[in-house]
Amino acid sequence: MLAMFGQQMQAVVVAWQVYDITRDPLSLAYVGLAQFLPMMGLLIPAGDLSDRMSRKRLLGMSWLLATVCSGLLWLLAETGAHNVQWIYAVLVLFGCSRAFSGPALQSLLPQIVARDQLAKALATNSMLMRISAIAAPVLGGVLYALGGGVLTYAICGLGLLLGTALLSQVPVRFADVKQPAEDDQSSMWQRFAEGIHFMRTRPIILGTISLDLFAVLLGGVVALLPVYAHEVLKVGPQGLGLLRSSMAVGEVCMGLWLASRPINRHVGKVMFAAVAVFGLANMVFALSHWFVLSMLALALAGAADMVSVYIRGALVQFSTPDHMRGRVNAVNMLFIGSSNELGEFRAGSSASWFGAVPAAILGSLCTLGVVGGWMTLFKPLRDVDRLEDAARVGTGKSEVSNS
Repeated sequence: MLAMFGQQMQAVVVAWQVYDITRDPLSLAYVGLAQFLPMMGLLIPAGDLSDRMSRKRLLGMSWLLATVCSGLLWLLAETGAHNVQWIYAVLVLFGCSRAFSGPALQSLLPQIVARDQLAKALATNSMLMRISAIAAPVLGGVLYALGGGVLTYAICGLGLLLGTALLSQVPVRFADVKQPAEDDQSSMWQRFAEGIHFMRTRPIILGTISLDLFAVLLGGVVALLPVYAHEVLKVGPQGLGLLRSSMAVGEVCMGLWLASRPINRHVGKVMFAAVAVFGLANMVFALSHWFVLSMLALALAGAADMVSVYIRGALVQFSTPDHMRGRVNAVNMLFIGSSNELGEFRAGSSASWFGAVPAAILGSLCTLGVVGGWMTLFKPLRDVDRLEDAARVGTGKSEVSNS
């Protein structure tokens, strides 16, 4: 929660600061691109290390690097630097930390809780992180209005540092220390190729992570929130924080429901329905010029996204053996990073070309198109009933259309 708190607050402040300096929507595109490129470049070593060293130690080191990034952003704010190139450089370093923290964090949870509690743990963990995502953007906007980046980045770094300290006390009770014998003989590239082959032969995993990539990459509106706050809704940095938090409120409310009543029937159809609702809610936000309606639309999108995230995460975890989770989750996190960071680039560049409102409308329509296409391409994913069934889905080529 603390680490996510620091990262969420930093995200909203960086976006506001860059747009405040440049007043150019395209600059927001480079915020996402600067974080995505190192994640893509470090995909293979991040996944391999997550399977060959302590995931807890790797996660702690990644969060410490993220703390350094917050310190560098604080230094830039303290010196009054107005060259956004330096901010982009720090975001590249932050992207490096996320490249390793993503697969380590996702692979660590099954080592902390027993398998029969994993579904509830996934929902609870997502809900707890979303709780921090509610307060962080609001507080980030308020702190930036009061003390600028100097105050805000200091709080971000403190949250990451405290999160790292608390992580050292987390016990790891269910780690599978047995590694496949061939891992000791093969190279990093061969081990990663093994993970890619595993994913390609599992339509559940391939369909799940590619759905997130294209649905959010084409339809996400988070990158446009500074533009909407500035130009459309005219609510300032505090309003931007409320917009960011509205989606988190919807996620937390749904997370509380899922933590007590996990979905475990017709999970494939429920997941596709949730992504469709996500696209429709973003469409309402795109067309809204009323602040309250915009907040409600984002809250609904957040609730739908929580359902989708919960089912997608559970399907991947149930489908993957522990010794391969690092590599599989590295690819998964690359797809998630692609959908978020490249989605920000797509949204920012589209807004620069067409305007913010047309870009948001087009993205929502693309999300709905992805839902229909993936329901046709990945029939085993659409038809999966229970989460436990994911590990028993066959690998025949007939089960997934060639694409």
